[in-house]
Amino acid sequence: MADLAFERTQQSGAAPVLVASNRGPVSFSSGDDGALTLKRGGGGLVSGLSAIDDPSAVWVCAALGDADRTAARQAPDGRLDLAGHDVGGQAVRMLDIEPGTFARAYNGIANSTLWFVHHLLYDTPVSPVFDDRFRREWESYTAYNTAFAEALAAEAAPGAAVLVQDYHLSLAPALLRTLRPDLRIGHFSHTPWAPPEYYRLLPDDVAAEVLTGILGADRAGFLTERWALAFADCCEAVLGAEVDRAAGTVTHAGRTTRLGVHGLGADADFLRERAHRPDVDARLAALREAVGDRRTIVRVDRTELSKNIVRGLLAYRHLLRSRPEWLDRVVHIAFAYPSRHDLPEYREYTAAVQRIAREINDEFATPDWQPLILHVNDDFPRSLAAYRLADVALVNPIRDGMNLVAKEVPVVSDAGCALVLSREAGAFAELAEDSITVNPYDVIATAEALHRGLTMPAEERTDRTKRLAAAATALPPQQWFLDQLDALG
Repeated sequence: MADLAFERTQQSGAAPVLVASNRGPVSFSSGDDGALTLKRGGGGLVSGLSAIDDPSAVWVCAALGDADRTAARQAPDGRLDLAGHDVGGQAVRMLDIEPGTFARAYNGIANSTLWFVHHLLYDTPVSPVFDDRFRREWESYTAYNTAFAEALAAEAAPGAAVLVQDYHLSLAPALLRTLRPDLRIGHFSHTPWAPPEYYRLLPDDVAAEVLTGILGADRAGFLTERWALAFADCCEAVLGAEVDRAAGTVTHAGRTTRLGVHGLGADADFLRERAHRPDVDARLAALREAVGDRRTIVRVDRTELSKNIVRGLLAYRHLLRSRPEWLDRVVHIAFAYPSRHDLPEYREYTAAVQRIAREINDEFATPDWQPLILHVNDDFPRSLAAYRLADVALVNPIRDGMNLVAKEVPVVSDAGCALVLSREAGAFAELAEDSITVNPYDVIATAEALHRGLTMPAEERTDRTKRLAAAATALPPQQWFLDQLDALG
């Protein structure tokens, strides 16, 4: 079977540029009558790929649900564009991966293992446990990556450039290199990278295979220098690879992979235009009515374990307890949108967020003042309205590859906001000078940082916001994508 796959993928496609990611630029839903409805996605990758003015470029992605799988099966070789779907000017190949294989690869390995390792999330006295179940999940992760590698090999023109995205596809570069050694391959990690002593929680063979998978690329990209160097440290410690930190290269098994840093920025033009549409104005008016003439502390996050929402709420509670001058003078607007609720840890975390929010309102609320406004249903226009209203933005992740919220708030803010920022966010590398730095584990220090932000003079806050916005938009999504492409040569 492997030989047949190899022979099949030697036939070159026509795509000069390809992108591979778990989630694609479109998704489907199914009506009661079975009719499919297409929805276009957003984000940095979608914006980035739009910079390529070539209809032959191909985006390879996975079908994420039943409606996606139906659309993929109905399209020739999963090519949605050839089936007549409006996918935005580029070709899209959606892979119909067997649902059980996908679930084990996506939930078992990508989100419950690699994500936990890179974000340092394990409760190590009890987890992880790498048993027979894990090995079945790892087999599925390998099969999932193999499906992507074969699809990319089939679609790519001779010498094409392929940009593989993120921890879901860490094995794909080496698999693709075997099938198509003529290709220029890049891999980009959107997460942090764990230091060697934590990374080696993984089984030795798995730890090595993830690293050699990415080293199959000509170039491995990261959001910050810190994450790139952590990757190099792991290659040295686990593989015995030769690392040249000054040159930014890792050499292993006769191949050299170059390391690169591309700090994805906010799309200023889009955000500023979108933030002043009528639906945002309406939500802003509603928030202003709820807040009154009080100051605001805003956070917008997914209920992701690494976002540290619980400690942020505890810090706000400590602020109200320790600084009574803020009673009835501040409102915390906290948007915590659902994330990965098929994993029990995330359901429990969301419940904890909601419980502490109720406790804060029960302790401090008065007939005329609700100290905390919590929303757990996703609403992008409402998020933009909160950005505009924020006096203080709280971004306190335990660990984050970048954190675009930290970059978006200063861009959208109406009157300027103070940014309270965790030193463990990737964005800290660019925004540290004009933010208020916090240790994300220190609730008392975070409360004091919130107080400092609330009392920051208006002129200083405005000046800092301008500098933050300039730094945040230095590498907008389209340029971020094109820089990676150019770096492949």
